[in-house]
Amino acid sequence: MIDGQTALFGFIAHPVRHSRSPRMHNLSFDYWGLNARYLAFDVAPDGLADTLAGIRSMGIAGVNLSMPFKQAVVPLLDGLTVRAQRIQAVNTIKNEAGKLIGDSTDGAGVFQDLLHQGLNLVDKHVMVLGAGGAGKAIIAAALDYGVASVTVFKRNNVRYAGVQHWLEQLSTTTSVPLRLCAYEDQVRMQQVARTSDLIINATNIGMTTAGTPLPISIIQQLVPQQTVYDMIYQPLETTFLRLARQQGCATYNGLGMLIWQGALAFEFWTGKQMPVQQVRQDMLASIQATPPITAQA
Repeated sequence: MIDGQTALFGFIAHPVRHSRSPRMHNLSFDYWGLNARYLAFDVAPDGLADTLAGIRSMGIAGVNLSMPFKQAVVPLLDGLTVRAQRIQAVNTIKNEAGKLIGDSTDGAGVFQDLLHQGLNLVDKHVMVLGAGGAGKAIIAAALDYGVASVTVFKRNNVRYAGVQHWLEQLSTTTSVPLRLCAYEDQVRMQQVARTSDLIINATNIGMTTAGTPLPISIIQQLVPQQTVYDMIYQPLETTFLRLARQQGCATYNGLGMLIWQGALAFEFWTGKQMPVQQVRQDMLASIQATPPITAQA
């Protein structure tokens, strides 16, 4: 029952109505018997500063953020965790007696999922497809898991030089080799794909179409010793994952990342472990009952 002692958490995005975060966190609050509730708030892009002021003044305990606020919120916060500092973006905020501390759990969610699936990440060569917000979070988080190298493929557009500069700065904080390659260089892409232990799709290719983030000819050269991870979770098996599975690769969709980024946020706020298996069962049933995403006309 909601009463005068109920702690309020929320999700801030625009739009927000399709978010699964309230389902995940309210189930977790109930599991632990916590007097807390999690709501979704659709905030207009120009309303972020007022929203942060409201979080402070009303004592809202914590929030998650999605587009278009992950970077814009950084100057409005009182502090950042190390992993949020690396990418200058935030998806989780904790209110500590009026001080708002930002964290980034998206990238770590991928690696926590893989660890709990039994994958040893130490000394693994990682290939990341895409360097948008999700890709950068994965690249930065990889540095915390003992990987041997990270090679990133990004389209050679107006943002390419900026990503190169960011990787060069990030390289000064780690001994892990970080390399950027043009998506259009398919000879290099083939070489890296064949020698990578873990390939992660951080693009949206395959969400609304049957396309694949790697050419099919390259996917068909993958071998069973490799692991392929697609951050997309609807559909639960993209064409990319299906083709990689047919090559004998271990394959994982983004449902685990969705859950584990939430689990890390939940622990950041409450100090308690999210009941991941119960949440996974609930989220899987919800996704299976939801019509597939289709491309806009």
